[in-house]
Amino acid sequence: MSNADRHGLIAKAVRDSGGASVQELAELTGASEMTIRRDLDILAAQGVLERVRGGARTLLLRGEEPPFALRAHEAVDAKQRIAAKISTLVADGESILLDSGTTCLEVARLLRGRHVTVMPLSLQAIHVLSETPGPATLVVPGGQPRAAEGALTGPLTLASLAALRFDTAIIGCCGLTATDGVTAYDLDDAAVKKAAIASARRVIVAADAGKLGHTAYAHVAPPALLHTLVTDAATPTDEITALQDAGVTVTTV
Repeated sequence: MSNADRHGLIAKAVRDSGGASVQELAELTGASEMTIRRDLDILAAQGVLERVRGGARTLLLRGEEPPFALRAHEAVDAKQRIAAKISTLVADGESILLDSGTTCLEVARLLRGRHVTVMPLSLQAIHVLSETPGPATLVVPGGQPRAAEGALTGPLTLASLAALRFDTAIIGCCGLTATDGVTAYDLDDAAVKKAAIASARRVIVAADAGKLGHTAYAHVAPPALLHTLVTDAATPTDEITALQDAGVTVTTV
């Protein structure tokens, strides 16, 4: 098991149960207790969990959005497959609006090498697209980054979106159902996603199986405004069928 896979497993176990001991995590992962202690120190430094004597406990309250640092360890393979498929749906020369979030960050890594114009809505994606020279043209919006998330929000972000029109918006989400559509945990984030959808000719939603069938606090858009959903094969068939019946083209990877 790789370090990233082990960290993801530890983070999920602590989040799901509210806490776990070093011994429990060692049994779960097959790693030594010394390795688990090092892993917990690393994850605590990243803000994924809280280190306590003999183990760790979650920092997440019920109904709260998992922090970016935690989500970055979850479903990594699925997010990379989703990003790879989305990259094939984008043609050279397109103008792309790229939402915040961990799956969209994987998309940013692939678009960096493409002949496209990209406006990212997170500090992390801006960094990825600007860290080495590449054929992609980077457009940086205004806005204020949400603490620990890096997602850009506020009136300057909304003004940037209102001033431009894109071929494709690639949107992440906290929840997606055929009944409630796209939802988010944060009201400011929801406002940005709404504006992003309104500014684009085509909307592609990037969402791993954990987002499907789940509804978060703030409504963003009904399924009628979505063109394509790219998700992973672990998504329940009934959720896929319901979204297809609502007019969304669904691709699983």
